[in-house]
Amino acid sequence: MPKQSNIIAPSILSADFSRLGEEVNDVLDAGADWIHFDVMDNHFVPNLTVGPMVCKSLRDNGISCPIDVHLMVQPVDDLIKMFADSGASSITFHPEASKDPEKSLSLIEDLGCKPGLVLNPDISLDVINPYLESLYMVLLMSVFPGFGGQKFIPEVLDKIKNLRTLIDDKSIDTRLEIDGGVNSDNISEISEAGADTFVAGSAIFNVKNYSDAIKNFRNNFS
Repeated sequence: MPKQSNIIAPSILSADFSRLGEEVNDVLDAGADWIHFDVMDNHFVPNLTVGPMVCKSLRDNGISCPIDVHLMVQPVDDLIKMFADSGASSITFHPEASKDPEKSLSLIEDLGCKPGLVLNPDISLDVINPYLESLYMVLLMSVFPGFGGQKFIPEVLDKIKNLRTLIDDKSIDTRLEIDGGVNSDNISEISEAGADTFVAGSAIFNVKNYSDAIKNFRNNFS
């Protein structure tokens, strides 16, 4: 099965939170496809970010694009419920953060959202083998989560290639998402390796013209 269409999902972690609604509208008007939430609990990862009320606020104020929620929390099931109730479209979590990943994935689906799993750079693809055919998306971290603005770990490129092969060999339509240090200098290589969904924070929100930043991404897709 051919690789799916490319998706650009700016991470609000790098947005100006004093005017978040305006920032989200601006980046969508500039050509972004999704909005990405990095949800950190200062427990599973060493930072504290946003909760479901922020998601609900955006929905209540007319944001209709897909909202992609990455849970870096432990435990996960309660926040799965809260984000689903608040308007999340897709929810991914780290399998080691759930007592029963299969149950958590089923919960996401039962609540009307699209399920996915996240692997840190040091976690083997073997971890997702039991679940791969039931996943809407696999998110490969190309940094160790906790803070924005980190540099892409180049060794993750081989992991992207290997996961692309697994997905293609199974002829499934699971999305392959990448998050961490994605920018216009490396997006071509990341795309060529097999990713189809790209999370970027500072590489978009820290650029003066969001439209130029997103066009630059699209012009560099393989």
